[in-house]
Amino acid sequence: MKNLSFLLFLPFLFLSCSNKPQYNDPTPKHDSFNIESEEVNETRTINIWTPEDYEKSDISYPVLYMPDGGIEGEDFPHIANTIAKLVKNKSIPPIILVGIANTDRRRDLTGLSNTEYDKQYAPQTDGAKNYRAFISNELFAEIAKRYRVTGKKGLVGESLAGLFVVETLFITPNLFDFYIAMDPSLWWNNKHLTTTAKDNLARFPNKNIKFWFAGSSPVDISDSTNKLATILTTNAPETLTWKYSNEPNEKHNTIFRATKEKAFIWTLNN
Repeated sequence: MKNLSFLLFLPFLFLSCSNKPQYNDPTPKHDSFNIESEEVNETRTINIWTPEDYEKSDISYPVLYMPDGGIEGEDFPHIANTIAKLVKNKSIPPIILVGIANTDRRRDLTGLSNTEYDKQYAPQTDGAKNYRAFISNELFAEIAKRYRVTGKKGLVGESLAGLFVVETLFITPNLFDFYIAMDPSLWWNNKHLTTTAKDNLARFPNKNIKFWFAGSSPVDISDSTNKLATILTTNAPETLTWKYSNEPNEKHNTIFRATKEKAFIWTLNN
């Protein structure tokens, strides 16, 4: 009966992962450029927000990378505005935000799935490995060429982008210094990331990494995020500092905005 409930719920959940609610967030001052990627074999649009004092200083800044980072109907405006407010209030240190606009988020943000059911909703799966290679092999260097940046990098995402964040943490943990995932779609591929979490944690590098994640009220989200928190409690290495924010009063389409500020404050401060 539980499996049947999951199958009935999943189409709704996947549509909510793919069709994000629309908000009228003002678009902050930012830079944009296109990059021709060999890794994903297409042109990608990159949006960059820099701190207010960037032009007046010679300081180098850490970088927060964000899938779903387009302007129209995506998360760049509201996250850039949030970071700007938190920096202005001195709640977090200054940081550069790099948003990657989507072309096909279902393809780019999902790893391999062995289930036919998943393929009904994301027929082009396993694009995450190419998308990750684009970020690490091409985008990092382009940002470093254009902006004053330190070596400190982070990754933030919600829903399918949250799935990408957690997968990146587990399979290439050295790629970033901090990871933030709201409502990661850990149901993907029969909950593969939670099933293999202990093995991945046992192979963790000797590097200090921070991980903040949250889960909202839908059962098939909260079951997986709660399970991941339990696994981390007993299996996280000393080099991984983590925090789980259980949010039973939030819905899948509200959790990003409800938790973003506390996520940034916890993650970006020492």
